[in-house]
Amino acid sequence: MIRTIATTVGVLVLLSGAAVVCPQSAPSNVGPTSVTMPPALQNVGFEPTLNAQMPLDLPFTDENGQSVKFGDYFEHGKPVLLAFVYYGCPMLCNQVEQGVVGSLKMLSFNPGRDYDVVFVSFDPRETPEMAAEKKKSALGHFQRPATDGGWHFLTGNKEAIDAAAKAANFRYKFDAKNNLFSHASGIMLLTPDGRISRYFYGIEYPGRDMRLGLVDASAGKIGSPIDHALLFCFQYDPSSATYSTAILRIVRLAGLLTVLGIVVGILVFRRRDLAAPQGAH
Repeated sequence: MIRTIATTVGVLVLLSGAAVVCPQSAPSNVGPTSVTMPPALQNVGFEPTLNAQMPLDLPFTDENGQSVKFGDYFEHGKPVLLAFVYYGCPMLCNQVEQGVVGSLKMLSFNPGRDYDVVFVSFDPRETPEMAAEKKKSALGHFQRPATDGGWHFLTGNKEAIDAAAKAANFRYKFDAKNNLFSHASGIMLLTPDGRISRYFYGIEYPGRDMRLGLVDASAGKIGSPIDHALLFCFQYDPSSATYSTAILRIVRLAGLLTVLGIVVGILVFRRRDLAAPQGAH
């Protein structure tokens, strides 16, 4: 019993030590104010609202040219990773896609079985053929061919795109002179019923944060007991869009286990002391 308690305390100490990691990219509200931003970047941002409902009846077209509804990806009780990109983007969107693939490769969870990945192009001029090329590239880097059914690259009309982007508070701006979009970067994790559970800024998404976010978004439907224990040790911080150590809870739990161990130890030694005279007799 005492050995088990000591082992548990040791695991908690290791978990708290594992939390010393580099933070993710700063949130979008850090930096120059919108007044001092260049005109091309004004009114551009990504500030999702936790628990906000994404509209599920929006019509899109998938990479195979098939008409779909956004809600089609929420019919199987799995969380969904959602990213707004445009397939003709010369730089930032490619980095977002590579960041998603790189992060998901670190997980034992698989798209299609444990969650779905949905990319939505916010350029209404783009085609299913362009989406198919992006999917082929992503799967080539992900190197798990069996997960093909869990990756979805959508295109749509302006009305559907605007409605989805508005619900996610994803704001972008088209620069007609250069034929490019100004936009922020980040991804969201949605619950099986389409609510915003977690979001991450930037183009790099730590594997630990992604794993905990998927477990959170799934309401415990995926993940191991260790993942659920980690959720006790880490909590999501919306201001930085990262998971940070819930150190106070860890200290309280460790203190409680220590007291419990001392009490158990006293009881064990007391029983031995009481049993010793009988053995001598």
